[in-house]
Order: sequence, then structure tokens, then C-alpha cells
Amino acid sequence: MLRFPSIAIIAGLALGACNSGTSSQSHQPIRVTSAEQNQLHQLDAFNLAIGLKRAIYDAGYTCKRITDAGFVGTWQNLDMWMAHCEYEHGSPRDWAIFAGPDGSAQVRDCKDVPGSGLPACKIQQRPKGSFNSAK
Repeated sequence: MLRFPSIAIIAGLALGACNSGTSSQSHQPIRVTSAEQNQLHQLDAFNLAIGLKRAIYDAGYTCKRITDAGFVGTWQNLDMWMAHCEYEHGSPRDWAIFAGPDGSAQVRDCKDVPGSGLPACKIQQRPKGSFNSAK
């Protein structure tokens, strides 16, 4: 009787070892994007400023006027944007805005980015047009 449970245990261990080795195939990460993420790339400077400013305000921060902004790059499954905000009183601030595939946005002060593992707040692609009012 003891042979059958021993054989079952050995067979279970052998079966469990199947496919536990490393695969010779490389795995490419899948990138999911949303319509909102894609639309941000199509906006001119004035409308991009409106969208990024709204994300900043929705996150509980302020931004009087965006004078520069653009696409920084992708980080994990998020598109990273940067907005330079100027205020009537006080120092200007750079904001990192991360747009997610679910339509969400996360906002970070760019001074907090170094050392965090996030990409540097350096614009790689600026939108067409002007950040001043549409004319």
C-alpha cells in the first residue's frame, strides 16, 4: 500500500517540474492605451494647456498659466507630460502629469521626481501652436 502513495507523490513532483525552466521565447510587454491618451497627442498647445491644467486642478493643485508643456515619454503604462506653470505671486512650478489608460491622471511636482525612479521632467515633444489664447 505504501508504494502507491509514494508513486503518486513522485509523479506529482515530476509533473510540477514541467515547464518550470526558463523559456527561450522573449516576452514583450503589452501596452494598453486609451482614446484619451491618444487624443492628448493630437492637441495643439492651447488645448493641451487646458487639459493639463484641468488635471492639475483636479489633483488639488493650482496653476495660473501654462507657458510651456509637452510630452515627456512613457513610464510603465502611463504617458508622462510636463507643464510649466507661472503664477502672479510666487515661483513658477513644473508639474509631471501621468495619463493612464483608464482616463485617470496623476500629478507630481517635478522637484520630487529626481531619485524616485520616474523619468526626468524633460519635454521630448512639444505641441504645435502657442500657449497663449487662441487667435
